[in-house]
Amino acid sequence: MNLFFEESGEFKAGQVLSQAGEAYQVTMPSGKRVKVRGKDVLFLFDSNSPDALMDIARQEAEGIDLDFLWEVAGDVEFDYASLGKEYFGHEPKPEESAALLMRLHSAPIYFYRKGKGRYKAAPENALKAALAGIEKKKQLALLQEKYVSQMLAGELPEPVKANAIKLLCKPDKNSVEYKALDEACEKAAVTPEKLLVGLGAVPDAKALHFAQFVYTQFPQGVAFPDVAPTQVKLDLPVSDATPFSIDDITTTEFDDALSVKALENGHYRIGVHIAVPALGIKPGDAMDTIARTRLSTVYMPGDKLTMLPRNEIDVFTLAAGEKRPALSLYAEINPSDWSVIASESRVEQVCVAENLRHNTLDDVVTEEALATGEGVYPYKEALQVLWQCAQAFRDRRMQKRASFGLKPDQVDRVDFNFYVSDEGIVTIEKRQRAAPLDIIVAEMMIFANSTWGKLMADCGVPGIYRSQTNEGWGNRLMVKMVAHAAPHMGLGVDQYAWCTSPLRRYTDLVNQWQVIACLQHGNTAPLAAPFRTGSADLFAIIGAFDSAYTVYGAFQDKMERYWCLKWLEQNNIHQADAVIIRDELVRLVDIPLVIPMLGMQAFARGTQVRLELLSWDEIDLSVQARFIDGSAAMPTAEKVTGEEKSSSD
Repeated sequence: MNLFFEESGEFKAGQVLSQAGEAYQVTMPSGKRVKVRGKDVLFLFDSNSPDALMDIARQEAEGIDLDFLWEVAGDVEFDYASLGKEYFGHEPKPEESAALLMRLHSAPIYFYRKGKGRYKAAPENALKAALAGIEKKKQLALLQEKYVSQMLAGELPEPVKANAIKLLCKPDKNSVEYKALDEACEKAAVTPEKLLVGLGAVPDAKALHFAQFVYTQFPQGVAFPDVAPTQVKLDLPVSDATPFSIDDITTTEFDDALSVKALENGHYRIGVHIAVPALGIKPGDAMDTIARTRLSTVYMPGDKLTMLPRNEIDVFTLAAGEKRPALSLYAEINPSDWSVIASESRVEQVCVAENLRHNTLDDVVTEEALATGEGVYPYKEALQVLWQCAQAFRDRRMQKRASFGLKPDQVDRVDFNFYVSDEGIVTIEKRQRAAPLDIIVAEMMIFANSTWGKLMADCGVPGIYRSQTNEGWGNRLMVKMVAHAAPHMGLGVDQYAWCTSPLRRYTDLVNQWQVIACLQHGNTAPLAAPFRTGSADLFAIIGAFDSAYTVYGAFQDKMERYWCLKWLEQNNIHQADAVIIRDELVRLVDIPLVIPMLGMQAFARGTQVRLELLSWDEIDLSVQARFIDGSAAMPTAEKVTGEEKSSSD
């Protein structure tokens, strides 16, 4: 005796060896013995061997017309035996019963299973919808196959092109475009980025990196909404200072300027003048919404995405020859020891006399020239005073830093400036961070940020502070943003609040509102300031800015790496000197390109080595290099806080 049964959703047949109650001991065609429960048995038979019955049933199942079977079944629940009698016109034979069960089981959209051997025909509407879905899947499969063939043949399907960046950044993995791209990449053994660039979905690697960044960070696009620039008509006193700014040649947002005036008592009055958009932009207005959405200017070699629209920047930027509102900090300095005798902050109008540029002055305004008085350059006397003052400010900061238990900071590392022409030719120039003009601007900005941070704290007004303490994990120095005054050990100041780049950083704009409230309201500033102690909105700004600033910085690093690779290509560089940063990580001497050299022999940090640059990829930004030889250790100074540069940007 044989039996036909169901096991784990499959139909099987075997020969009965024995029966014990409701259970059968069955030998399968393979020779394996299994135990079959009585409730899983559909019918017994002797007409054929199990093998023969299954073969005949499979063949007959294929010939059963599902549409006709569905019509015969009607709209009530049925068992397979009664349907078989209706369909075949006689009591079904074992092989016919098996074929019918197989066919019913294989068509769940036609027949809903209701129990062992029992089914119900699907309603007509449901069946039509299911069949339409199957047909749609077939058509999509054909379309996917077509797209794959096109891409492998070097042709870009229009739907893939239209959704190229979305497919890379935030794809719908159920879409035919994604499935086709994934299949094409697998068959071509390339990444989606390389395939799409190769097919012309984006012009080149640079456009790819930029488009991916914009898609994730600016989903509405980088264009500004149509908002009229702020109208500022304020009756402000006009400063008697003669400020000048010092910026890179590419700078178009002049946030800060400096001035020096000799006083009758032999002292100097040093002025730090900051553009003050906080006088026009108000919390919650249309321009504030724009600034708060972007949070910071995004920098990249050869381009940038400004935080504010150009016409808004023009209202407040400290451009030469124009009267502009400014938040000014004046400090009376005693030149005998360059100590601060007194300081005062004002909201006023200033007229910047000149926007000086680093690229025209750095080679002239050197430490030697400042010390000897040699050379001819603009604002020579003022810069000599500022240089002496900046050195004193720095010395006092280093003493404070030492009181925190830290070694003196080193800022004599090399920075790199990137300049990209309209034709896409990149120039990368070294620039010493310890250059006098850099130190002057950095120290004056640190002085202003620390002073205004203290002003807010003294008035009981919260602000956005940069704090660096060793309270982090493992007593490591951690820089974090907080809403209260706290030490910045790395800079050597008791508090440090970004206030000096309000055209480029939203934190600085927020702090300006708070500082102005302190100047205008004094002891009642906590009631008048836009943000009060414990403000959830202020903490939300801190969190959002910290996140965005990190992402923007990573993008800038990515684009600088891209242009480093372009520089190698444009200058046909295949061998280069590099410096060991740590372990198996090196940085080229001439450009800031960092390369992992896995498996390279160990060298001390600062050792200069020679590399052969085998290949590089502008899409995934990887570099393949080979170690050639090493030389004696080269002194380097890698340890910097990074805050001086940020404060003067």
